[in-house]
Amino acid sequence: MELAAWATIFLALLLGAVLFPLITFLSRGRRAYNLPPGPKPWPIIGNLNLIGELPHRSIHELSKRYGPLMQLRLGSVPVVVGASVEMAKIFLKTKDEAFSDRPRFAISKHSSYDYSGILWSRYGPHHRQARRICAAELFNAKRLESFEHVRDEEVRVMLRHLHQASGRTVRLRDYLQTLALGVISRVVLGRKYVVEEEGASPPAITPAEFREVMDEVFVLLGAFNIGDFIPWLDWLDLQGYVRRMKKMSATFDSFLEHVLNEHNERRRLEGDRFVAKDMVDVLLQLADDTDLEVQLSRVSVKAITQDLIIGATDTAANTVEWAVSELLKNPKILAKATEELDHVIGLDRLVTEGDIPRLPYLEAILKETMRLHPGAPMLAPHLSREDASVDGYGIPAGTTVFVNVWSIGRDPALWDAPQEFRPQRFLDSKIDVKGQDFELLPFGSGRRMCPGYNLALKMIALSLANLLHGFLWRLPDDVAAEELNMEETYRLAVPRKFPLEAVVEPRLPARLYMGA
Repeated sequence: MELAAWATIFLALLLGAVLFPLITFLSRGRRAYNLPPGPKPWPIIGNLNLIGELPHRSIHELSKRYGPLMQLRLGSVPVVVGASVEMAKIFLKTKDEAFSDRPRFAISKHSSYDYSGILWSRYGPHHRQARRICAAELFNAKRLESFEHVRDEEVRVMLRHLHQASGRTVRLRDYLQTLALGVISRVVLGRKYVVEEEGASPPAITPAEFREVMDEVFVLLGAFNIGDFIPWLDWLDLQGYVRRMKKMSATFDSFLEHVLNEHNERRRLEGDRFVAKDMVDVLLQLADDTDLEVQLSRVSVKAITQDLIIGATDTAANTVEWAVSELLKNPKILAKATEELDHVIGLDRLVTEGDIPRLPYLEAILKETMRLHPGAPMLAPHLSREDASVDGYGIPAGTTVFVNVWSIGRDPALWDAPQEFRPQRFLDSKIDVKGQDFELLPFGSGRRMCPGYNLALKMIALSLANLLHGFLWRLPDDVAAEELNMEETYRLAVPRKFPLEAVVEPRLPARLYMGA
């Protein structure tokens, strides 16, 4: 860092050191709360010094010391962490409405059109209506079924490309991200933006640019922006994250403007013959409905569209990559999964979505993967809308709330040998991932649960089943199963720190891969 930057930081911290005693003195007359236990905060930085590169792990260790309900202070932001089934149920069900708001971080402002989407919007009429639209119009059973052919086609494209890499070491994440982006862009936008489409009009963004902006979104969603926690440093943008967020937002907005213009032009040309083909079509039709409780503006349509694209992409790819990683570390489990697929599917066809309910061991593998590697280990943060009492402690309005589902997934009181990958634990269990069983909450629960979880589950199950059924997987010769690196890196989702590399060999007739 340049000398001038260090000087600016020093002066800012010096100013804080001068102001802190004054702020403390002025705040003495405020209402006192019986706050949950937690580490004593330092002036200015609070407990930020206790948070490492993997916040869910740092906070997990703190919870082991201070309990399943813990108070932190991150800079000037009061934070409460729930790290047990009981706490998750209180925050996400019993007192869901009281904790259903979102904090206003920089990324939520710049990635969601000033909080106009679904993920980061404040709780109220706009958010409730967006949720109703998702449930009734975008992710209902009929709509999801209508896109089954898209999921099937994109999985077959992935299998064909992997077949072409037969006998070579592949970086699995590249194939999974292409699959996820292909499905989501076709379902939401009506067009596959991750590759050049023959005969299609030139897109506003090249496939390479589309991937680049998506990668930037996921990096920035997990970035620790110091200005969010020490607001009087926000104007300095010390890490440059806000500048990057603004640039990313401008690129995405230009792209979405082009998408909406194309869709509106098709609506105009087809007139009364127009039929909605994708989710943007549905949203634009709803924007014409003057009877909605909250009118959908063009900005709202773009914000919801952006959330839809972002929501399922990273989670689906990460979950499948973690699943294959765990299976390569546990060859006996991989063999058992392959045996089930051979018995149910046979060796003369690919897996279809209709087969998934007849694959209980595959389902158990997915649940066990999401227990150990939840897509968002602390879920997206909640915010208390009002003063509340939890387990005898006071939670003031304006407190940021994290539910550490990563901790819950490793609770020895809930799980036998919680650090081990044991899919069989779910074979005779009724625990599901749909938000009603608080032992396993990869998609959250309550008013803020991921609205597209059904689509994500379909993508994850179909892609993993076909990867296992279509190929023999092994680690490169110089990597032993017990030596496979399983380190994480932190984003809103938590992918592998080092992308999985494995050797693929087809195990089905060649003609099955060529039909993609």
